[in-house]
Amino acid sequence: MLSDDQLSDSFLQFMRVEKSCSERTLRNYSQALNACKSYLDDSGFAGWKACTNEHFRSYLYHCMQQEIARSTIRLRFSALRSFYKYLVHRHGLEKSPIAELQLPKQERKLPTILNQSQIVELLEAPMQAELPKQAPDWMPLRDAAILELFYSTGLRISELAALRVEAVLYDEGISRVMGKGGKERVVPIGSYAMQALQRYRQAARVHEGPLFINKSRRALSTRSISSMLHKYLKQTSIPIHVTPHKLRHSFATHLLDNGADLRAVQELLGHASLSTTQIYTHVSTTRMKETYQHAHPLAHNKAKKPQDS
Repeated sequence: MLSDDQLSDSFLQFMRVEKSCSERTLRNYSQALNACKSYLDDSGFAGWKACTNEHFRSYLYHCMQQEIARSTIRLRFSALRSFYKYLVHRHGLEKSPIAELQLPKQERKLPTILNQSQIVELLEAPMQAELPKQAPDWMPLRDAAILELFYSTGLRISELAALRVEAVLYDEGISRVMGKGGKERVVPIGSYAMQALQRYRQAARVHEGPLFINKSRRALSTRSISSMLHKYLKQTSIPIHVTPHKLRHSFATHLLDNGADLRAVQELLGHASLSTTQIYTHVSTTRMKETYQHAHPLAHNKAKKPQDS
């Protein structure tokens, strides 16, 4: 019979080899198992297979008492559920003790977005900044093309960094993108972004291989792209911290603000579920309400009704 440590190790190996989980996911799963086992050890832990629903109800209550974020709690219990599903199918456990455990609902925080004037200010920043010493002359053109492409397509940073020259079809105004789970989708590219890409490619003489390169002509990393965005953000008047994902949020919300169909936005973003995309309808509705409250003369109770003449 395997020990508890051997069971958790074999589970992680199963997730790595048979489920092809990323190292980040495996690290999260390992941390979740360790955090739970640490708590159960203090409560007279009798082994993973001996745990009951009450053990995990107690652990859930402990997590909530510690004011751990709901998203973290749900992540931990997602890992535990996967672990027990594995024990049931591979190690003869009769039933998962947490299969029917009710978790706190996920907090739905509305994503922060940039308004259109802020987007324009950010997109113009690369061509207005001073060129760093030893930087190639084409670097501002590259950075401008990256920012234009983020806002034009709503790509994830990993998707943008992985783009290759041949993925962009200039005559058709589209790009083939490899998204999550190895699913390919086609996204349209706006004319401004396409022009920015062509200027960059011509100046940097990028004709094959990775689309976005560093000064050593190797593929630009996601970390370098994030650092680049942060550098230009400091040169603007934008008061919020902006990440590549906030540009993705802005892309989706601005589309919906201007009448785009929700399912079309889902396809453009590469979301597997429509419910993931629906968060942007809440953002759009919230912005509409704020505009109404600010602009309508009778939006507030204390507003004075106009008198009949």
